[in-house]
Formats: sequence, structure tokens, C-alpha cells
Amino acid sequence: MQVIETLSEGLKRELKVVIPAKDMEAQMNERLADAKDRVRINGFRPGKVPVAHLKKMYGKSIMAELVNEIVRERPTAILTERGEKSATQPEVSMTEDQDEAEKILSAQADFEFTLSYEVIPSFELKSVDGIKVTREVVEIAEDEVTEQIKRIAESARSYEPKKGKAAEGDRVTMDYLGKVDGVPFDGGKDEDAQLVLGSGRFIPGFEEQLVGLKAGDEKVITVTFPADYPATNLAGKEATFDITVKEVAAPGEVEINDELASKLGVESAEKLKEIVRGQIEGQYGSVTRQKLKRQILDQLDGLYQFETPSRLVDAEFDNIWRQINTDLAQSGKTFEDEDTTEEKAREEYRKLAERRVRLGLVLSEIGEKAGIEVSEDEMQRALYDQLRQFPGQEKEIIEFFRKTPGAAASLRAPIFEEKVVDHLLSQIDVTDKVVSKEELMADDEDEASETKSEKKAAPKKKAAKAEAAAEGEEAPAPKKKAAPKKKASEESAE
Repeated sequence: MQVIETLSEGLKRELKVVIPAKDMEAQMNERLADAKDRVRINGFRPGKVPVAHLKKMYGKSIMAELVNEIVRERPTAILTERGEKSATQPEVSMTEDQDEAEKILSAQADFEFTLSYEVIPSFELKSVDGIKVTREVVEIAEDEVTEQIKRIAESARSYEPKKGKAAEGDRVTMDYLGKVDGVPFDGGKDEDAQLVLGSGRFIPGFEEQLVGLKAGDEKVITVTFPADYPATNLAGKEATFDITVKEVAAPGEVEINDELASKLGVESAEKLKEIVRGQIEGQYGSVTRQKLKRQILDQLDGLYQFETPSRLVDAEFDNIWRQINTDLAQSGKTFEDEDTTEEKAREEYRKLAERRVRLGLVLSEIGEKAGIEVSEDEMQRALYDQLRQFPGQEKEIIEFFRKTPGAAASLRAPIFEEKVVDHLLSQIDVTDKVVSKEELMADDEDEASETKSEKKAAPKKKAAKAEAAAEGEEAPAPKKKAAPKKKASEESAE
């Protein structure tokens, strides 16, 4: 086999690989000889089939197998011999000329193919002694735990039927029928639907018109669906609802005691407080962790500047750009609405992609030098986390990860990255600082979500989300009321 370098430009490499026809034929003959004792052909005794006959019958198919094996296995060996690591799977190019291909399969022409790839850039790891980060810590007050429990307790609140008129906070049980232009619409009907007045579960204006009604009352109310309502056939339209009130119930008192804990499936009120405190600590801890990681990444970004493989950057940019355009489409906005242009946005998000790729290579090198590995148990836990998110689809997800190239790497990468961050935290100067929850949760986009070079041109909200996604972090979602999801009919009324 002969390997000729035909391109070495920056990180780009191109190799011409030539395997002489006589070597291909020799490998084919070895396989034919091995098959001679096993193949069964009518008219020949076992082991007595002439090799020339086998070659005539199976030569081309064996050569095709050899070609596939070489293309699948040799690139890795070639790069290893050269001491190179490819940033992505090398591209293999072979002849598309049918006559030439026939000659190769007949061992009448050398087998040639081209490898195109980009190498992982080489760089020296720098000392992290100068990296200093601040870990913001929130001291959780007892009042916050109590308030959180009260919010949770709303789901277990009891209601007692009352004879009077419905007031805010009461639960109304009703039948309703929705109409647009006097015609009932799909999903606009329900029976024994329950709604707590003031909960904001139904479309604006619906709940307010139920205040003052009592059991047995009937009423026609008029509302207008929001312009951004998910059902486009209803968005922005005026609708009427025929209401029949079946029951009005007043809310019972919410008390944090063992009885409440029992309703929530916990053995005692103290245990409930302990669980809720742990949940709050976990929520704040994830934000603290995200801010710590951002500080580390920003300082590493300042330490390393080297050429990044364009194919990796292209792939990362495509992911970010796809998310940006999805967000714009969903919000009905344009780049001009975000005080920028598509050209400027592309330039800025390209920088985000380059930053992400560069930092990914740095973290990978740090982790490799530190001997960091992801265990099978950790991979299994990550897979189980995926399965829990999609109940009922476990078999399909397992098959996806088993059969899809690179899918397992998508589970491994974030685990590996977090373990590298843990390693760095053990090496650098970390100062704890007690802050309020408001300070911790402050959405300072200019400082927390954008690098210094990105502040001027990138649209703030989209840049924050894009960089968070690019760095394996989740950007905070805007607050909005959640619609009830109990029944399809109820969703339409909402």
C-alpha cells in the first residue's frame, strides 16, 4: 500500500492511497483458498472445487468485500501511523467510472481512493494557576421553604361545596360548549370540567365571567382567543361558551402538617420540609454551577487561540443557526427586530461556534491528560435519564443509541465535560460568596450570557440562548402561564 500526501494546508489534509492490483488479488486468493474446504458446489466433492472455478463464481463479490473493508478500516490505521487525529470522520472518495470499477474488482487495476480530513490542532496545555472564580452561594431561609411547600400543597388542597356565589379561589365544576360564529368547534366541549377561579388556566376573560355564578346557573360568555393561540383556526377569533354550573366549592385551609405530607406521599411534615429544601438547594446549585462553569470557560477562552477545524465549526454553527431561526419563527420576529441584520448575526454566531469548538478541544485535552474517563455505569445512568423523559418509547430509544453512529458520544460528551470541570475546580482558586437569590438568579445577559467580544453586535436574547446551548448549558426560559393539559376539549377552551 502506498500513501501519498496530496494536500497539507493548515489543518486540511488529503491523501491518495494506492493498493496494487497484485496485492488485492493475493488477498482475494487467500480468501478463496480458505473458502475452498467449506463451499459446496454441485458436481464437486467437498474441498475439490478448483480455485479458478471459485474465482469465476465469487471473485468479484470477494473483491467488493475487500474494498469495503479497506475503506472502513484502513483510514484509522493510516492516521494512526501518521500520528494524526481527524476532527471528523475522514471523507473517502473512489472512482465513479463503471469500467474502472470493474477492472478493480477483476484485479486488473490498482485500487485507489482519496482521504480528505482535518487534523485536530496540536497545542500545549497552559497552567491554570491564574484562573480564579467566585462561587455564589445562597442561604435558604425557612420562609422560602414554607412558601414552596404551600405552592406544592395547592395540588392537595381540599374543596367543600358551598351554596353561595363563586368567588376568586373557589372551584367551579361545569359543562361548557364553545362556538365560533354560532358553530361548535372541535375540542370546545367538556362535561364536569373543574376550574379554580384565578388560576389563569383558561383563555383570558373566561374565568372572570364565572365569578358570581352559583350551582344551577346557566350563562353564555364571550371571549376572544389570543392572536398567538396554538390552534390557528381559533387564534384571534371571538367565541361564545354555553356554561352550566354544576357545583361551586370553597377551598379548605392549607396547613403544613403530617396530614398534608401524607397526601403528598411523604411520611411527615419534617421530611417534606427536608425534601423541599433539598429541591431548592438543587435549583440554586445548578445555577451556581452554570455560573462557575461560565467563568472557567471565559478564562480558558482567553488563554487559548488556535485554528479550529472548519468542519467542526460548520456543524456547531449549523446547530446554533437552526435554533436561532426556530426561535425567531416561533416569536414572529426578524433580525431587524433584534437590532441586527442576518449578516451580522451570522458573523457573531460563527464566533460562538468557533469558541465552542476551541473550548471543547481544550477541555478534551485537559481531560485526556488528567486520565478522566466516563464509566459504563455513568453511560447507563445517562441512558436511563433519556428513557425516563420518553415513557413508552424505551425500546425505540435503546435501538436508536445502539444503531446510530455517534449517538453514544452525545451521551458521553456532557458527562466527560462536567468531570473535566470538576477536575479544574480542584486545581483553581475558588472563592465562596454568599449572595441573595435575586443576585444569583439575575439574568445579566451582557455579563453572564455573552463573551466580551460578542456584546456589541449579537442580539442579546438570542445570543444568550445560543451560547448557553453551544456550551452545553440551558438558557433560562421566559416565564409564561402554563395551559392545562387534562383533556383535548379543555385545551381548546383555554
